[in-house]
Amino acid sequence: MTATTPRSTGLGRSFWSLWTSSSLSNLADGVLKIALPLTALRFTDSPLLIAGLALALSLPWLLFSLPAGALADRLDRRRVMLAANIVRGLLAGALALALATGLGGLWVLYAVALCVGTAETLYDTSAQSILPQVVPRARLDRANGRLHATEMAMNQFVGPPLGGLLVTAGLALTLVVPAALWLVAVGALLLVRGGFRVERERSTTMRADIAEGLRFLWRHRLLRSFAVMVGISNFATNAVFAVFVLYAVGPDSPMGLSEPAYGVLLTATALGVILGSLTAAHVVRLLGRSWALRASVITFVGLVGVPALTADPYLIGAGFLVGGFGMAVWNVITVSLRQRVTPDHVLGRVNSGYRLLAWGTMPLGAAAGGLITEFTSPTWLFASMAALTSVILVWLLRIDGAAMDRAEADNATAAG
Repeated sequence: MTATTPRSTGLGRSFWSLWTSSSLSNLADGVLKIALPLTALRFTDSPLLIAGLALALSLPWLLFSLPAGALADRLDRRRVMLAANIVRGLLAGALALALATGLGGLWVLYAVALCVGTAETLYDTSAQSILPQVVPRARLDRANGRLHATEMAMNQFVGPPLGGLLVTAGLALTLVVPAALWLVAVGALLLVRGGFRVERERSTTMRADIAEGLRFLWRHRLLRSFAVMVGISNFATNAVFAVFVLYAVGPDSPMGLSEPAYGVLLTATALGVILGSLTAAHVVRLLGRSWALRASVITFVGLVGVPALTADPYLIGAGFLVGGFGMAVWNVITVSLRQRVTPDHVLGRVNSGYRLLAWGTMPLGAAAGGLITEFTSPTWLFASMAALTSVILVWLLRIDGAAMDRAEADNATAAG
């Protein structure tokens, strides 16, 4: 493998350049993902059509995650990330131009959402796979905590209210900002020096590469279990948030929020994520990894279930805050575990296979959220998704910290 050699102490300059690029990219994501449904409200008030945007953004994880992982293991991971950000910047700029000239419509939003989501599969898979090449594996918990805290801060704490404010100033301006951010992120990523292409012992086909990654994931009981658990959680949260804008925004909605207030409400989740990312190591030391994961699932249930009990924005915001905290603790533990137990030459494919199971349910959840709300009510949707998420807690009772320790020790022995 050719890669920059990480420093023996600290996280290193390359990590902080990667961190800067990721921060800007996620700020752009946050602005775009709040701007798209708010823009769609100008064209439709149908729950199915609004939920369709979340479906279009997440569908590429179901369709293209496996090829994205194979490419991350074949190509230079930094270059894949550069290309993905350039494409996303150009797409957002083109959409801004279309809206400014009156050519925009709901179908244009769908097309851009699908293409941006496809580029995101390439960027995120490569970004998660490159990290063990940038920092020592012993420092992955710290690196993932710092990276995840800032990613979520930008994606949900800064991006949503910024997107809500920009929408009031003009739809075209709302999209120029993420376009510029993605292109500036390219400049920061260029400061990450070195090559990040994994050496290959023999030439193989894409199909064989994908099959190898899937076999590793499926035979690894721990990784397979966590992937399915995240898939269940993502199904539930995407079902809820695909239509939550209809429950929250407008004078006739149960919550009656304005567009900027809606953006501020969503920052409660991001604030929880920041706190959880920065304190995850302390939580693990206090509870142990297995009990920290179980406690996190309880917060997931509250995240999707509180709106079934009340329309009070402060109580819902509190549920989002605690849920965000649990999400961060879960992610720091499970992502670091996956990076430690997976050999580097197959990490991209394992990441993509994991995300196929974990994130491939997101478009299904978005579609289910639209259908359930169309024929029942948002309250029924929130309650049913809370019940579904509770299933994960029962499953987690069968996994303890010793199983995670053994998996890490096995991979360390194999690498040695």
